[in-house]
This record gives sequence, C-alpha cells and structure tokens, in this order.
Amino acid sequence: MGIHINPSILSADFAQLGAELQRISTADMAHVDVMDNSFVPNLTFGPPVVERIRAVSPVPLDAHLMIADPDRWAPQYADLGCASVTFHLEAAAAPVRLARELRALGARASVAVRPATPVEPLIDLLPEFDQVLIMTVEPGFGGQKFLDVCLPKITRMRQAISASGLDIALQVDGGVSESTVDRVVDAGANVLVAGSAVYGAESAEAAIASLRTRAEERAEERAGSR
Repeated sequence: MGIHINPSILSADFAQLGAELQRISTADMAHVDVMDNSFVPNLTFGPPVVERIRAVSPVPLDAHLMIADPDRWAPQYADLGCASVTFHLEAAAAPVRLARELRALGARASVAVRPATPVEPLIDLLPEFDQVLIMTVEPGFGGQKFLDVCLPKITRMRQAISASGLDIALQVDGGVSESTVDRVVDAGANVLVAGSAVYGAESAEAAIASLRTRAEERAEERAGSR
C-alpha cells in the first residue's frame, strides 16, 4: 500500500458540504469525524448525516468514530457503506469482536489510540485489523498543533506491522501539514489525515497533490536509506 491522503471534512464548510466534498475528489478517502460529546468534548455527525455524505461523496468514506460504546454503534456505519470504520481502543469493550463484525459487514476494520495510549497492547492483535490510527493531537477539534511526542509510537507500530508481514495501513491524524509530513512518513505512516492543511488552502486539489508528492518522495528516500 502506498501513500494515501484522506482529508478531514471537520475543517470543511458544513453549510456547503456537498461542494466541499467535491473539492477533495482527488483524495483517496474523505475522513469523517463522528463525535458524540461524550468520548470527546465535541459534537459533529450522526448516522443520518453520514448516510447523506456517503450518497454525495466522490470518494469512499473513512469514518473515525470518536464515540462511547462503539461496540453498539460502529457496525451501523459499516452498514451505511463506509469503506473504513475506525473505533477507539479506549472506548471498545471487545475490540476483536467488533473488528470482526466490521469486516463481516464489508468495511475495513481500524482501531485508533489517543496520544497517551500505548500501542503495545495492539501488537498481538494486529491480524484482526486492516488499519491502526495513531492520533497526534488530542481528539475532538481540528486545527491543533502536531504532537512530536507521538513520533516514537508511530515508529514502534510500523516496526510491529513490518514484523507481522501483514498489509496493515498506519494512519496519522492531527496536525498533518507540509511542515510535518516528513516526520510522520519518516516514522512510518502511510495514510495521512489532513484537515486545515487541505481545506484552508486556496486549492484543496493542489494541497492534496502537494502533500501526496512530498510524502511519496519522503517514503522513497526512507526506503532507499535502509
């Protein structure tokens, strides 16, 4: 799997969401942040809105569920047709069972960890997941500053994925921009979520292309230095 750029629509203009989705038609997926004002102190979308987003989006949906009780609610987002569904390890009662249910419903199963949550508990469970998401800001709001303290954790997870021999994506979400892309790719991430870096640009398409080009070049440099 190469580099993927998944813009977060949390930074989009919600009053023009259909048009805002068209702005990122060259992305790999649209990252949809579902927040319930319980697991995180913010409230965004629920299933009815995600269903409409799915209907008009030019790219598949990458649903990031920052919600309490994902064991109950996450399968509904797979049913709605989200291509990838991410739930938080901190919130799930039975993460393996939930991942298997998401896969059975046709979605990629992804698990996320907050900045202070260690990745080591996930290492033995890697075969159950299609993606691991490492948050590089505290979840809840867009536009936050990238937390460099998370870089060693990204590196450890990349090493574990490589050792497993599995094709598992390693996603980073939070503060990804032109100024941080080199660091996250060097650490081993290959799926980059960018919100304000894309939607804050005059041309979202140009911003996506620039991030993709820089990330691919850095990944090639990293591979060549091994």
